[in-house]
Amino acid sequence: MSSYQTFASVYDLFMDNVPYDEWCELYADILKEYGITEGIMLDLGCGTGAMTRRFAKKGFDLIGVDASAEMLDMARESEEKDILYLQQDMRSFELYGTVAAVVSVCDSMNYILEEEDLLQVFKLVNNYLDPGGLFVFDMTTPYQYETVLGENSFCESRDEAAFLWENFFDKESRINEYDLTLFVRDEKEQTERYRRFVETHYQRAWSPDEVKSLLQKSGLELLGIFGEDGRKPLEDSDERMYFVARECMK
Repeated sequence: MSSYQTFASVYDLFMDNVPYDEWCELYADILKEYGITEGIMLDLGCGTGAMTRRFAKKGFDLIGVDASAEMLDMARESEEKDILYLQQDMRSFELYGTVAAVVSVCDSMNYILEEEDLLQVFKLVNNYLDPGGLFVFDMTTPYQYETVLGENSFCESRDEAAFLWENFFDKESRINEYDLTLFVRDEKEQTERYRRFVETHYQRAWSPDEVKSLLQKSGLELLGIFGEDGRKPLEDSDERMYFVARECMK
């Protein structure tokens, strides 16, 4: 699982086109449909807290969990001071009590590479949910890894930084390796000098059926699998899929 060591410092810079507000409304609407409009929410894989802060503004009490100390450092620099951030691995996180909802946004679950590890995450979620509590999360689809990301490269340049993102998808293991080459301006220098960093990240393409089976084995009740907009049934050409599950008599 990646720690986003250098990328953390420029993560929000390059994610400014991500529809965080739309995702927040979608997740809040789903929770509301099942009667959850307040209480404690856990944001698994919270990163720099972009979604965590938005959920807090919806009236929830937030806990953010992430394995990257660097990402959490960025999250804690925000003006929102009532969020508890914990540096923990999703596969072994611990809370002081149960929560009304657990959410995971922006393909954090794809960083779990092994079945036993994903099952363990789901079991922990089930353990820490209130009776009838909800678990809502998204994943990048196999279609996106195979046809959009795999063997393709992307680049972007800003005044503060630039990156080259190279993808390598192994169809047999269904692991997507992506190498990030970052050029970050050195703020300590008076000249336009950039430092080069390289990070390697790994994600797995999980099929809907695999996720469904693991959710059921964990004791969670799967309520639905949805496609690109989080509302319609999942289609083969969707690049993102959403899962809604509920704690059920653990």
